[in-house]
Amino acid sequence: MKAIAVGWVLAAGLLAAPAWAGEGFDVVALGARGGIEDGNLSAYLIGAHGEGNYVTCDAGALVNGLRVADAKGAFDEVQVPPDSTYSRIGYVLTDRIKGYLISHAHLDHIEGLIVASPDDSKKPIYALPSVNERIERNYFNWEAWPNFGDAGKAPALKKYHYENLVPGQKTDLAGTGMSVTAFPLSHGGVESTAFLIESGDDALLCFGDTGPDAVEKTTKMHDVWTAAAGAVKEHRLKAVIIESSYSNAQPDKQLFGHLTPAWLLKSLHDLDEQAGGGALKDLPIVVSHIKYSLKKGDQPQVEILKELQAGNDLGVKFIVPEQGEHWKF
Repeated sequence: MKAIAVGWVLAAGLLAAPAWAGEGFDVVALGARGGIEDGNLSAYLIGAHGEGNYVTCDAGALVNGLRVADAKGAFDEVQVPPDSTYSRIGYVLTDRIKGYLISHAHLDHIEGLIVASPDDSKKPIYALPSVNERIERNYFNWEAWPNFGDAGKAPALKKYHYENLVPGQKTDLAGTGMSVTAFPLSHGGVESTAFLIESGDDALLCFGDTGPDAVEKTTKMHDVWTAAAGAVKEHRLKAVIIESSYSNAQPDKQLFGHLTPAWLLKSLHDLDEQAGGGALKDLPIVVSHIKYSLKKGDQPQVEILKELQAGNDLGVKFIVPEQGEHWKF
């Protein structure tokens, strides 16, 4: 199988793009894939640039993602206090990660959080009420796993506080200097979430799994773009993390609440129109949740990147991430 090394594609020049200059965000890919690649499932560490504290957008990978990212230099500037008993990975997990944004309760978006919970520190889980309810009911229930939440089946160990987000309402992310606004998404009948994360005047969008509006028969993605259009016009939106799980060969009836390059490009055109046209040039788009394949030949990200580049008349900068990569947006 041909080696895959596309995460760096189009990354050069991101730091030099003057239109998007500003304090921005530090982002680390703790988990870059969707589907079956255990240990490398959807999770992005996000913090205000230089501030040093983070939240994750989903947590399909956590400890393994921290290990890979540390080996790639993502935490070289983190200084563990001399009196700490933790390794640098343990210190980042327990001290620097201040909470988890969970888009939906599918296992590939929460596995890392669940298995790390015994050694984690107290912190909130930020999610829509339907998502927190499923985490409480399906995982922290003393059957699938001990109840590390602060609600549900007794005894509640109260390590994690379920912080229910109100759609469209800004909520401070404790300990980070950032805030988040949640927007519901449609994911094949399951409620998922897009998170608009803000730090000062800067913003970043992180999408959970989502299907195209036309297939899902909703306006959920359009509604997110409507909310983000102002930040795009003012060049405050620093990056978008959004999925494209399949190549264009996947038929609409088998999307199961996911996007393809064609649908992603169509949706980005919607954002461009709402922002006045031409406003997306040089905007970084991190393409998440590409499904790992067990079949011979190139991994799907090769074809997906080709298809995205072929249709990229908006001038955005597509990035197909690899686990452990880190950026300043």
